[in-house]
Amino acid sequence: MEDSFPTVSPDSAPGGKPTPASGPDYWLTRFVILRLLGIVYAVAFLAAANQILPLIGSDGLLPIGSFLSRVREGLGSSSAGFMRLPSLFWISHSDATLLAAAWIGFALSCVVAAGFANALILAILWALYMSFVHLGQDWYGYGWEFQLLETGFLAIFLCPLLDLRPFHGRPPRVVIWLFRWLIFRIMFGAGMIKIHGDVVWRDFTALYYHFETQPIPNPLSRWFHFLPRPALRAGVGFNHLAELVAPWFVFGPRRARHIAGAVIVFFQVTLILGGNLSFLNWLTIVPALACFDDSFWERLAPRRFAAWAERARTRARPSRPMTITSWALACVVAILSVQPALNLFSSHQLMNASFDPLDLVNTYGAFGSVGRVRENVVFEGTDASFPDDESVWKPYLYRYLPTDPTARPRQIAPYQPRLDWQMWFAAMDSPRDYPWTFHLVWKLLHNEPGVVGLFASNPFPDHPPRYVRAVLYTYAFADPAKFSGVWWTRKREGLWIPALSTDNPQFIRLLQAYGWLSADGRLKPSPLR
Repeated sequence: MEDSFPTVSPDSAPGGKPTPASGPDYWLTRFVILRLLGIVYAVAFLAAANQILPLIGSDGLLPIGSFLSRVREGLGSSSAGFMRLPSLFWISHSDATLLAAAWIGFALSCVVAAGFANALILAILWALYMSFVHLGQDWYGYGWEFQLLETGFLAIFLCPLLDLRPFHGRPPRVVIWLFRWLIFRIMFGAGMIKIHGDVVWRDFTALYYHFETQPIPNPLSRWFHFLPRPALRAGVGFNHLAELVAPWFVFGPRRARHIAGAVIVFFQVTLILGGNLSFLNWLTIVPALACFDDSFWERLAPRRFAAWAERARTRARPSRPMTITSWALACVVAILSVQPALNLFSSHQLMNASFDPLDLVNTYGAFGSVGRVRENVVFEGTDASFPDDESVWKPYLYRYLPTDPTARPRQIAPYQPRLDWQMWFAAMDSPRDYPWTFHLVWKLLHNEPGVVGLFASNPFPDHPPRYVRAVLYTYAFADPAKFSGVWWTRKREGLWIPALSTDNPQFIRLLQAYGWLSADGRLKPSPLR
């Protein structure tokens, strides 16, 4: 019988003997979902702890205080700003507060990853991470940021309010269905944005370019890039299967659900193997796990976990508060799902968009278009008195974004180096679209430790350079059959930012116009500290 996994209720039969109850159970499913979510949260908060100050701190590239001032002025008040961009940092956004929020989030995430979770802890994690996302500006403008918020919000209602024990309180089936609705929107949205977008997805040639031009390749990306063309075309076909076909079966009978879930999870694993896409793929696996009930996990889980789940089933009693709360949640999600659902089938489909201030129900998508050529911007400094091409220029090597053609790409995901990611986007536009890059140049000219620390090393450890510039290169994977010891070939395309020095008046006026320098040319303190 479909969806009939034997469960028992101790108070449902005469004489205290348990009787079977219809429908599947999700004790082990919840256990796995929350463990993986805890790991993703931990990585996200760790990235914040390590990078948040040079990015949005009081002396960061995009200071949070200046941003709050602009929002408050634009909307008329701090309360209006809070309603538009809810965040705890409206109360306090000092550097100490930012770091404390990141490390508290990391510590609580580790508790969840270790197997202990309740609604209170998950609500704190959600509120803390939402605070970073809403005021993180360019650095937190990625689709997986509010995907984590939506996933984390649903998880709040998956477990009891206070009890931390892994197997306590029957997992609400309604919330499991909401996770399935989430994975449907994530996968089908990604598939539709590709069909609506770039022709390479329709003619099955997208993987001819993707592995080379994706944001941050990993050690296996070059191997994937040079696979035979038929294999790459088959990969696009599998992409369409996983994103356009499998999602429709996540609501189906048990066997169909398990197969659909397995296809989606396996697809995410292939993406993990092929590139450094932050924690996106790990996070996407979380709601996909809702396709599996305990009958699936009992074949894989150690006996003690299966035994714990079985004892929990026999002791479980219905929780009226959890039932009412989960159905209320379902009603809210249903109402908020109207616009995202219509967007899925719109000819003007939005990719990675939120329709409510709390990011509770969103629309998703990735790689709607695929670049044919990889462009990278490399910052360089020199001590020369005249900054021409004859001068000795030393590059600021990124930690993970390709810079040195001889350096093998490194594995970094699920961790995200946010400067590297933003510079991948910036290379496809001009510095006018990313004015903070001029602020970055100013800080490199002063050897500012926080920003210099975002790079792999400092080519000027003893004194600041006299000039800094940014050069645009095109990169391509070096064919291992033709090149030895080289991972990339590159060609210089021209200057992205011309050579600048600290006494350039036009440069100083630009920084002052954005509020990063005071009238006397000194770094401007962040307001509202």
